Amino acid sequence: MKIALACDHGGLNLKNEVIKYLESHGYEYKDFGTYTTDSCDYPDYALPAAEAVANGEFDRGIVICSTGIGVSIVANKVPGIRCAHCHDTYCAEFTRLHNDANVLAMGEKVVGPGYALKIVEKFLTTQFEGGRHQRRVDKITAIEKKYCK
Repeated sequence: MKIALACDHGGLNLKNEVIKYLESHGYEYKDFGTYTTDSCDYPDYALPAAEAVANGEFDRGIVICSTGIGVSIVANKVPGIRCAHCHDTYCAEFTRLHNDANVLAMGEKVVGPGYALKIVEKFLTTQFEGGRHQRRVDKITAIEKKYCK
């Protein structure tokens, strides 16, 4: 599985912890930045990561800022992206099971690094259930097609 990663200055420390996790578990990834704590604009990093997932270059994405809110809004502007802002393992599991979310958003100031890595693990290891949930994902896709031209 290939993972696209991105953060702004407020998510750099947590992104670096996620990188260590990915490397220790054998995941292939690309870091779309940022690489310093200098103030920057989260859309500049979350957008290319989300686009890389949407175009099939990567299987999943993880985007991080201080709260996770800004990067999730940006990622969800990209057709084909279902970005879930998760702060616990239950949400991470069920957004994969029921929503087939392909991008995870987290906030460095919201969730500690130890628990964040459990969220990442649940997000990366849980498979989509399909079935009745596929019908709902298909409806999301239809909404995108209607409004994202």
